[in-house]
Amino acid sequence: MAAGLLAVAGCGGDPNANSMMAVMPYPTPAAIGPAAAYPTGLHVVANQIVDGSGNVVVLHGANRSGTEYKCVQSSSIFDGPSDEASVAALASWHFNAVRVPLNESCWLGINGATVGGAAYTSAVTTYVALLHKYGLIPIVELHWVAPGTELAVRQQPMPDADHAVDLWTSVANTFAADSGVIFELYNEPYPDNNKDSVAGWTCWRDGCTANENVGTGGTPETYQVVGMQALVTAIRTGTTASNVILLGGLEYSNALTQWLAYAPVDPAGNLGAAWHIYANNACVADTCWDMAPETVAATVPLVATEIGESDCMGDFITQVMTWLDGQNVGYLAWSWNAFGVCVPATKTTGGNPWSLTSNYNTGVPNSDYANTFYQHVLGL
Repeated sequence: MAAGLLAVAGCGGDPNANSMMAVMPYPTPAAIGPAAAYPTGLHVVANQIVDGSGNVVVLHGANRSGTEYKCVQSSSIFDGPSDEASVAALASWHFNAVRVPLNESCWLGINGATVGGAAYTSAVTTYVALLHKYGLIPIVELHWVAPGTELAVRQQPMPDADHAVDLWTSVANTFAADSGVIFELYNEPYPDNNKDSVAGWTCWRDGCTANENVGTGGTPETYQVVGMQALVTAIRTGTTASNVILLGGLEYSNALTQWLAYAPVDPAGNLGAAWHIYANNACVADTCWDMAPETVAATVPLVATEIGESDCMGDFITQVMTWLDGQNVGYLAWSWNAFGVCVPATKTTGGNPWSLTSNYNTGVPNSDYANTFYQHVLGL
């Protein structure tokens, strides 16, 4: 596929230095044209997502982070370009899916969002159409929420009862006619103080009162959360949408122990599980993956909508991807951002480990981590 070869520096290094990773084909976005078509008619058959022609669809791609935070932190919506050239760069990695995070306040245009309402929804729907133009399946997911009159400025344990039903009713109505869009109802739930417990799973399905995340130095308050059943019901009864729905489990979508026991009822039968796997999670080795995750994957579609490695290397995600490939489970890396040279995270510093690319329009991998993911997906 490549017109040439490129060597990419390891984490924290000078990209022009002589110490390089293995030579590899580099992405050629300019050679990527619009796709003849994009997958439509996505639905669930047994434990697989299939398209309208009955072809199994295994999702591989990246998270395009930015739409969850820029609209409340600035006058922008995307962190970086959202034009055709930048989407061609995504497609040049042989992706077939891109996860698009949403901010509740911005989508609904409430609570003082800097950019919200029609401007935000139009930008997201335009981006979804552009992803489709290049054959990519968008996973639209709710990332940041806030109860009452508060602005959504961070991750919360669960979606709020005040606005999340309205958001998903609106999102589902927006994409009801587009069976090539997948919904992920909430990013990384962590109810019951982040415990994998009966109380946590009950809250996950049915709602409860949770402690609000108010940030460093804030005074914790409680708020009413809405469970996944209510959100599924709102989509299926308040709209005509039959889109595939993914639900992440507890402990920041890493725990799937009781997912099957507490799964909501979906009258459309188009429900699957989302799973997040990072090296600092509890379920972090194949001894755990061979238990609940394998059982879930054998029963319903499972998609690892976030995988990542914070040391700028690729050893951990290689293990993850190899195991997921063996289960015929798809995965998306965190995240498609160009934030500069890769700096490993430590116990005391956040580092800068997540950028997959050094340039939004060229798609050049940014680190050993990025290069490992790129080469693996390229070889599928």
